Amino acid sequence: MTQSAATTPTSDRQMRRILFSSFMGTTIEYYDFILYATAAGLVFNHVFFAGLGPTVALLVSFGTLAVGYLARPLGGVIFGHIGDRVGRKKVLIITVLMMGISSTLIGLLPTTAMIGVAAPLLLVTLRILQGIAVGGEWGGATLLAFESAKKQSRGFAAAFAYIGAPAGTLAGTLILSWMSMMPRQDFLAWGWRVPFVFSLVLMGIGLFIRAKVSDAPVFQALLEKAEEQPRVPVAELFTRHPRALLTGIAAALSGQMTQGIMGIWALTYAIQQAAISQSGVLNAKALGTIGTLTMVLIGARLSDRFGRRRVLILGNLLAIALVVPVLLLLQAGTMLAFMAAILLGLSTIQGFVSGPYGAYASELFPTRVRYTGASISYQTASTLAGFAPLIATALVAGAGGSLWSLGVVWGGVILISLIALVLAPDRSRIELTELDARVDGTGSAAVAAADSRPDTQRA
Repeated sequence: MTQSAATTPTSDRQMRRILFSSFMGTTIEYYDFILYATAAGLVFNHVFFAGLGPTVALLVSFGTLAVGYLARPLGGVIFGHIGDRVGRKKVLIITVLMMGISSTLIGLLPTTAMIGVAAPLLLVTLRILQGIAVGGEWGGATLLAFESAKKQSRGFAAAFAYIGAPAGTLAGTLILSWMSMMPRQDFLAWGWRVPFVFSLVLMGIGLFIRAKVSDAPVFQALLEKAEEQPRVPVAELFTRHPRALLTGIAAALSGQMTQGIMGIWALTYAIQQAAISQSGVLNAKALGTIGTLTMVLIGARLSDRFGRRRVLILGNLLAIALVVPVLLLLQAGTMLAFMAAILLGLSTIQGFVSGPYGAYASELFPTRVRYTGASISYQTASTLAGFAPLIATALVAGAGGSLWSLGVVWGGVILISLIALVLAPDRSRIELTELDARVDGTGSAAVAAADSRPDTQRA
C-alpha cells in the first residue's frame, strides 16, 4: 500500500461498521466487567466471603475487584504486541471470546459453601482473565475507529469505543437492578448469576459484528513495510517514548479515579451508610450512566473543534471544583441528593475528562507502537484507580464516617492529571502519517510547529 493509499479515507459505509463494532464490542466487554464490579459490592461479599464479617468481607470482595484491574496492563502489553504486529481486528475477536467465556463461568461458579476455598480462588482466576481481556479491548476498539476516521473527527470516532463503557455499564446495572427486585434470598442464591450467563449470547453478537470490519489504511500500510514494524513494541515504547507514556497514564488518572469512586464505591456507601434501597441506588446509577454516555460524546466533539488538550484541562478544572459539592451531596443521605451526586460526580466529570482521552492518548504515539502505548497508558491508570473503592472504604472508615480525607485524595489525583496535561502537547490538528514522522523524530518543520503551538492558535 502506497503512502497516498495510507491516507485514503475509509468509506462511509465501512466507517459506520467500524464505529458500531467499536461501540458494541466495548459495550459487551464492559457489561461483563461492570457486572463483576457491581456484584463485588452487593453479592460476592455474601456468597464467597460471608465468614469474614461485614467490613472485612467487603474489603476482600473489593480486593478481588482490584485484581482484575491489576491484570489490565498485562492485557495491554500482550494484546498491544499482537495488535501492533498482526492487526487490531484479530485482537478484538480474541478479547470478546475471552471476556464472554470468563463471565459465563463466573455465573456458573459454585459458592464457598459448596466447594470451600476453591470457589474464591476460581473467582479470582476468572477475574484475572476478565482483566486481561479488557486490557486488550479498549486500545484496539479505540484505534480501529480513531485510525479510520478523518482528522477533523478523530476525537468523536474514538469516543465510540469509550461510550461502550457507560453503555455496557448501563446494561449491566439495569439487569442487576431488575434481578435485585426479587426476594433477597433468591437474588443471592441464583438471581445474580443470570446476567453473567447471558454474556454467552452477547459474545456471539460481538464476534458476528467484528468479523465484518477491517483495519485502517494507515495500519495496513505499516504491515506492508516489514522493516518498519517493531520487533518488541513494549521495548520500543519504554526506550523511545517514555514521556508520552507517562503523560498518557497521568492524563487518564482523573477519569479512572472518578469512575472507581462514583461508579462503584458510592453505590455501597449509599446503601450501607445512607440506607437508600438497593434498587434505588442501581436506578440512580443507570440514570448517571445515560448522562455519562451523552457527556462523553459532547466532550469528544468539543475536542475536535477546540483541541484535545484544552478540553481536557477545562474538564479537570471542573472536576476539582466539583469534588466537595459531590461528597456533600453523598453525605446528605437522601435519594435525590444521591442522584444529583451521580449526575455531577460521574456524568459531568467523566464526559470532559474521559470523552477526549481516547483520541488524545492515541495521538501521543506513532502507528507502529500506538496499540501498545495507548493500551498501557490507559490500563495502567485503570489499575492504579482500580484500588479506589478499597481506598475509599478504608479512608472513610478511618475518618469515622467523614468524607474529607477521601476528598483530599480524589482532588489530588485530579490535580496530577491537570499538571500532566498543562505540560503536554496537543496533536489533534496533525494527519496521522505526519504525526508518525513527528514522533519518530523525522517530522517536517510544519509538523513540529503544529505540535508546539498553543491551543488558542490551533482551534
